[in-house]
Amino acid sequence: MVDVLVTNGPWLIGIAAVFGFLMAWGIGANDVANAMGTSVGSNAITIKQAIIIAMIFEFAGAYLAGGEVTSTIRKGIIDSAYFVNSPELLVYGMISALLAAGIWLIVASALGWPVSTTHSIVGAIVGFAAVGVGSDAVAWGKVGGIVGSWIVTPAISGFIAFMIFQSVQKLIFNTDNPLENAKRYVPFYMALAGFVMSLVTIKKGLKHVGLHFTNVEAYALAVVLAILVGIGGMIAIKRLKMDSKADRQTQFGNVEKVFAILMVVTACCMAFAHGSNDVANAIGPLAAVVSVVESGGQINNTAPLVWWILPLGAVGIVLGLAIFGQRVMETIGKNITHLTPSRGFAAELAAASTVVIASGTGLPISTTQTLVGAVLGVGMARGIAAINIGVVRNIVVSWVVTLPAGAGLSIMFFFMIKGIFN
Repeated sequence: MVDVLVTNGPWLIGIAAVFGFLMAWGIGANDVANAMGTSVGSNAITIKQAIIIAMIFEFAGAYLAGGEVTSTIRKGIIDSAYFVNSPELLVYGMISALLAAGIWLIVASALGWPVSTTHSIVGAIVGFAAVGVGSDAVAWGKVGGIVGSWIVTPAISGFIAFMIFQSVQKLIFNTDNPLENAKRYVPFYMALAGFVMSLVTIKKGLKHVGLHFTNVEAYALAVVLAILVGIGGMIAIKRLKMDSKADRQTQFGNVEKVFAILMVVTACCMAFAHGSNDVANAIGPLAAVVSVVESGGQINNTAPLVWWILPLGAVGIVLGLAIFGQRVMETIGKNITHLTPSRGFAAELAAASTVVIASGTGLPISTTQTLVGAVLGVGMARGIAAINIGVVRNIVVSWVVTLPAGAGLSIMFFFMIKGIFN
């Protein structure tokens, strides 16, 4: 059957490229909105500014740090040994998985549901492998780990966000002189943010550029950057002209302004880390198709990227966000609970911390679920009445539906594509 790959090779690569772009577009519309949703929802930045920041940093993350080599089958979900005798099935499967996941992400984005792009593509790959090849081809233990992460991830990030926000309340907002205390404590929050964001960028972003740090080096570098950020923050806050004799409401407003500056920094880092990490969801399956077709049916666990694949993924992500990202941003930033810059900062810092913890322990996590959990944690700190339960219910339902939806669509497309080319 390898002659199918030889005669239809250019067609298969062309179709895979179109569907890979669609998938990247869906990632931009759905996932990037998460990185920016808290900043927009808390009015730290406008939607236009968010799109510009995300364009620059997502593109930089995806293009600079998206990797020279990508693992063709994400997270070892399926066993490639089952495809050795019929490599064309892997090609059809990856093409159908990209189309299935892309369509599901666009539907979810239109409804304003923040779903996980990683889980969409994983569901799609599991679907075609289990039905098209055999259920033995799927590493079911890994799939179980993903289902478990639906509860664990939001719980961890929610707890961290709750603690950060409670500390901000105790140390700053609930005191007699919020502004003086903000000047005293905010540099520490800035340093903490600098530490976590440096770690996210070093661990998630830079390893793809060929900069490899040992754990000790990574932490040492993050500590140095954290101290610099803290000192910079101290100088910046001292320069702000604010009247500490003003009434409490004005002081609160001034404190929120300080957190708004922080939000912009955290948003940039999250966008960079996200671009470097999640672009693989779109380009991994595409790279697999290109490598199998060009090698005449050989299946490798990693594939060197052809020059046009990374820019295709990066441009797709940016366009998806710009054209379609607004709805998911509104869900995360405005509809779950009312966010101010200090609350948004607590949520984003908690989400980033969870990403660091997870990448250290190898938990398969979704940025989306991490952030939703963090926003919920901040809402809980103000009492259950501060949370819009209806919106949360819809989000949880959409998470549960994502794996089967991706799988069902992918099975359907798999048999269609197989029928066309065989």
